[in-house]
Amino acid sequence: MANQAFINDFKALLGAENVFDSEADRMSYSYDSAVLPAVMPAFVLRPTSTEHLGLCVKKLYDNGIPMTVRGAGSNLSGGTIPDVGDTVVILTTGLNRILEINVNDLYAVVEPGVVTADFAAAVSRKKLFYPPDPGSQAVSTLGGNIAENAGGLRGLKYGVTKDYLMGIEFFDSTGEIVKSGSRTVKCVTGYNLAGLITQSEGTLGVISQAIFKLVPPPKASKALMAVFANVQDAAEAVAGIIAAHVVPCTLEFLDNNTIVRVDDFTKAGLPRDAGAILLIEVDGHPAQVADDALAVEKVLKENRATAVHVPKDADEKFKLWEARRMALPVLARCRPTTVLEDATVPRSQIPAMMKAVNDIAAKYRLEVGTFGHAGDGNLHPTFLCDKRDAEEFARVEEAIDEMFDVAIKLQGTLSGEHGIGTAKAKWMEKETSRGTILFSQRLRRALDPKGLLNASKLVGI
Repeated sequence: MANQAFINDFKALLGAENVFDSEADRMSYSYDSAVLPAVMPAFVLRPTSTEHLGLCVKKLYDNGIPMTVRGAGSNLSGGTIPDVGDTVVILTTGLNRILEINVNDLYAVVEPGVVTADFAAAVSRKKLFYPPDPGSQAVSTLGGNIAENAGGLRGLKYGVTKDYLMGIEFFDSTGEIVKSGSRTVKCVTGYNLAGLITQSEGTLGVISQAIFKLVPPPKASKALMAVFANVQDAAEAVAGIIAAHVVPCTLEFLDNNTIVRVDDFTKAGLPRDAGAILLIEVDGHPAQVADDALAVEKVLKENRATAVHVPKDADEKFKLWEARRMALPVLARCRPTTVLEDATVPRSQIPAMMKAVNDIAAKYRLEVGTFGHAGDGNLHPTFLCDKRDAEEFARVEEAIDEMFDVAIKLQGTLSGEHGIGTAKAKWMEKETSRGTILFSQRLRRALDPKGLLNASKLVGI
């Protein structure tokens, strides 16, 4: 455990207001959004300049102190929970400046603590578009988005964080600055270190700056809500839309349990008797939007949609998408413990995965609300339970084991966007291979020989 003199050195460097060492402050940074035990950090640092960030990393490295980097802590797999009791948490929320938005060359330069929604809004004011929109965008930070390779509702058409990362600066475990990528569209100078840092969950470096690609906004869009009598019809409609070679910008799914609970809270006027709904948006050139909307509506009706509703105005459209974004926080209010997963399968396997989720929930006598990004196969089965009930939570853990087995058999993945952290590390070899784990561990040891950067996460070190 660090002594007070060591902590005082950081207070002199950063200012006492940016070093948190009281028990109450440390408790605030001992957990994330995953259902995992909290671990109290030794203390917490909040540098407000990249220079100070690098000095913090170097001083901790030189003294052999483990580090866990944290943005908003909205991640769902344990990635920002400190490893052991003497770990120091480095907050990036003090590095929250948008340094440049270049409207001629279509890029932006940002610090890691910029909030995703604030960035998107700033870009929009310049008549440009940053598409990645994780459900946590109102609080999540861009550095965390890179570390987890965050996705979101528009991932189907526009891709995820990695598809917009042009360049990066980060500090390695020793505090040395590393730069990769460029403001140019093409750049093959050296290794693709930006790709290496993406979805590395704070295990390979501490992000200090990023360059993001921007795109022109779509000229038009149209939203639809399709109502289905049951989950399977909705799942088959998703597969049908993709098979028809129409790529909506969003294609979202909510089952009945989620619909009712969200409508109770938001009063959005959702069809409470529906077995499932799909929320769909197509965008682009006005003529293409019209053609795509007709093609989507045709597929929906062929797949037994009982109704297809087009919002009458922008306000109604906003209410529908806000209802979708409220799915997780609303479900989280229902029981003391919310276990949100993101098993992801090829889009053609969505019907099979949805059936499996419902069969598994019935088998283990569990309440589940399922929603998610159906268009890219990324479903969020959300188990509602009480972790204090050991017997019930044991059933939840068995159900999740079985669900991941099914996802992998369907050639899917453990995580589409939430990451591995510690919550899913035990399944990594099942999806990949023993060689993959050993290769990753050798890579980590080469870059972080003291094992100080988020040591227990992903594959361990």
